[in-house]
Amino acid sequence: MVRINTTYEGGLRCRATHGPSGTTLVTDAPVDNHGKGESFSPTDLVATALGACMMTILGIFAERHGVDLAGMTAETVKEMSAAPPRRIAALRTRLTIPLPADHPQRQALEQAAHACPVHRSLHPDIDAAIEFVWAG
Repeated sequence: MVRINTTYEGGLRCRATHGPSGTTLVTDAPVDNHGKGESFSPTDLVATALGACMMTILGIFAERHGVDLAGMTAETVKEMSAAPPRRIAALRTRLTIPLPADHPQRQALEQAAHACPVHRSLHPDIDAAIEFVWAG
């Protein structure tokens, strides 16, 4: 169990503190939803969590199997719904993996990305496509 304490600071800004580490982060409402857009919005953090989670799971797999993924990147594009209710409609992620397309662990790595806990926690109505770019 991890406890995260969040305080509303006013002006559509929140400060969250991660219990185990004491690290803090600030969120701000986006410009298109009455905010200043000066930091990650709460839905931006969902997109951030998705890319970071996939790369973390891939990193765990890679360490277990002696595969070097240094330089791997993720780009997640978040799209909000056009019609009410306001929600995340799509989180499309491009994972660029610094290995050749014919790498013997390719299929296992792709399966690991799809199995990340954040990806598995998303509502099925969210378009959560993953594109793999093998750049080795």
